Formats: sequence, C-alpha cells, structure tokens
Amino acid sequence: MSKYLIPSNLAVSDSGFLFMPSTGETFTLNSLGREIFRMIQSGKDFDEVLEFISAEYDIDRSSSDKDLADFLGQLKNYNLIKEI
Repeated sequence: MSKYLIPSNLAVSDSGFLFMPSTGETFTLNSLGREIFRMIQSGKDFDEVLEFISAEYDIDRSSSDKDLADFLGQLKNYNLIKEI
C-alpha cells in the first residue's frame, strides 16, 4: 500500500496545469490524470486510487493496476510525486 507526497514547490491549477518553479518545467494532465493527482493530494494511497478507477470507469482491476502504476511511475520520473 504505497502513499505519495506532492512536492511543496509544485504549483497545480484546477485545470491540471503543473508548474515546477525550481526547473521551469510545465506539465498538463488529462481529466483522469487530474482526478488521480487530486486523490494523491488528499492523501489517498495506491489501493484507494485503484479502487476508485476500477469502479468509476468500469475497468478490470488488473488493467487498472498496470495503468495506474505506469502513470504514477511517470509522475515519479518527473519528480511530480514522491513515494513515502
């Protein structure tokens, strides 16, 4: 059960626009990415986010698990979240 932390220097808009002031990098999340990011902001762990995606989008759990892990891996790769 992994939990994640969003760096305090990351600016996030309601539209899913992310700005990293320390590097000047910008990122844009699609609607599902925004939902996942907001869930992480609110303290949800991997399993809670996975359960939401599987139920809300009627996707089998194994597909959701892989896709969510890939997405979170990308966020970690760009230093937009940290696993705690």
